[in-house]
Amino acid sequence: MARDQIDTQPIESRDELVAWLEAGCKAPQRFRIGTEHEKFPFTLKGHDPVPYEGANGIRALLDGMQALNGWEPIMEGEAIIGLADTIGGGAISLEPGGQFELSGAPLASIHETCAEVNGHLEQVREVATPLGFGFLGLGMSPKWTLKQTPVMPKGRYRIMADYMPKVGTHGLDMMFRTCTVQVNLDFASEADMVKKLRVGVALQPVATALFANSPFTEGKPNGFLSFRSEIWRDTDNARAGMLPFAFEDGMSFERYVDYALDVPMYFIKRGDSYIDVAGSSFRDLMARKHPALPGEGPTVSDWANHLSTIFPEVRLKRYLEMRGADAGSWKNLCALPALWTGLYYDTTSLDAAWDLAKGWSAEQRQQLRDDVPRLGFDAEIAGRPMLELAREVVAISRAGLERRDMRDSQGRDETRFLKPLEESLALGTTPAERLLERYRGPWGGSVDPVFVEDAY
Repeated sequence: MARDQIDTQPIESRDELVAWLEAGCKAPQRFRIGTEHEKFPFTLKGHDPVPYEGANGIRALLDGMQALNGWEPIMEGEAIIGLADTIGGGAISLEPGGQFELSGAPLASIHETCAEVNGHLEQVREVATPLGFGFLGLGMSPKWTLKQTPVMPKGRYRIMADYMPKVGTHGLDMMFRTCTVQVNLDFASEADMVKKLRVGVALQPVATALFANSPFTEGKPNGFLSFRSEIWRDTDNARAGMLPFAFEDGMSFERYVDYALDVPMYFIKRGDSYIDVAGSSFRDLMARKHPALPGEGPTVSDWANHLSTIFPEVRLKRYLEMRGADAGSWKNLCALPALWTGLYYDTTSLDAAWDLAKGWSAEQRQQLRDDVPRLGFDAEIAGRPMLELAREVVAISRAGLERRDMRDSQGRDETRFLKPLEESLALGTTPAERLLERYRGPWGGSVDPVFVEDAY
C-alpha cells in the first residue's frame, strides 16, 4: 500500500476531485512504469514470521537498509515504518503482517524496472541474511496462522483490522497473509484511460491465472491455485471487484469519482493522527457535515488517501494499477510489468486486447473472475479456454514490446521478460500447480521446502 499523501490544500467541489484524477494524463513519450512487489520475511531457522521489534526484527532490517541506501526514513511516532527515495521516487513500506514492499520509481523501460527489482532484492538479502531471515515470494503465507502473524505499528492498519471482519470473511487474511506484484501505468487522455481500464479489468483474470501462486494455507493445500485472488472475493465488496460501470456508455473520470465517493472511508489523517471513521461517507466530508470533523471539508490528502483504500481489480489514481497477480519468483516480478506494458504502451496491441474482450458481458467477466482462483488455465469465457486466451494475450503483449523496441545495453528488447509466462503456457500449468506437484512429490507433504527452494 502506498504512503499516505501530505497535501493540506482544501477541496471545495466535486469538480476538483475529477480534475485531480485528470491531472494524471500525460503525453505518451512521458509514460512510465512503476512496479510494486511484496514478500514475506521469514526466519532462516524454523521458517517463522519475523517480528517488528528486537535485534533481529523488521525494524532492524529497515535501519540496515537505510544505512545501506541512504533513503529518508518514514516514521510513525517513534517507529520507522518505511523508507523513501526522495530523488528517484521509490519507497519501501510495510504491509500489515510485515510483508516487505518495494514501490518502485516511475521508470521508462522494463530493463530499468527489472534492474531496480534486482538491486532491491540484492540489498535486502545483504541486510537480512546477517539478521537471520530470508524472503519468500508467494501470493499467500503458506504456513502461519493469523494468530502467529505479527502486526506492524501503523495506525491505518489498526483501523482497517477493526473494520474488516464487519464487511467480509477474508479481510484479515488479505491484510496479514497475502502478497502481490503490481504495475502502475499511465494514460494520455480520458478516452485512453477508459480503454485501458476496460482492457485491464476484463483481462485481469488472465494475469491472475498466469501468476497463480498461492495454493497453501497453514501448511496444507487450500483447494485453490490463487487463494489470494479468492480472498478478494469476500474481503469488502463495497470497495473491490470488477467495476461493471466502467464498461457502460459515458464512463469517465467523473463516473469513477462518483463511484469512489460512495465507497465508505476508513480513516482521516490530521497531522500524525489517524481518526477512525470506518464506514463513513466522503460525501459527508465534502458537505462539511462529517461527524468526526464538524464544519471541516476534505483536503487533497484526504482524497488521495481515500482512493488508496479502494481495492478493485484495476485501480484508478493518476495512473492505473494492475492488481490481479500473486507475488512470485524473482523472474516473475519482471514478467508482470512486461505483460501489461506490452498491452498498454502500444496502440496496436491495446486495440487487439480490447478486440479480445469487448464482446464479453458483465456476467461473463464476473464468472471468469470467480472461476480463475480455483481453475486457473482450466477456466473458460465465452467458450474459450483460459489457456488459449492467455496464450493470445501474451502473444499480443510480445508484439507490443517488439514494436516498442526498447533495447538494453546488450541490444536486447523487452520481450525476454515474458519468458517465464511463455514457459508456463508451454507446460499448460500455473506456478501453483507446479508447487503442488512438489508438495505431493519430493516435499513429502510438507511446505517447509518452499522456504529453501523458492526464497529470493
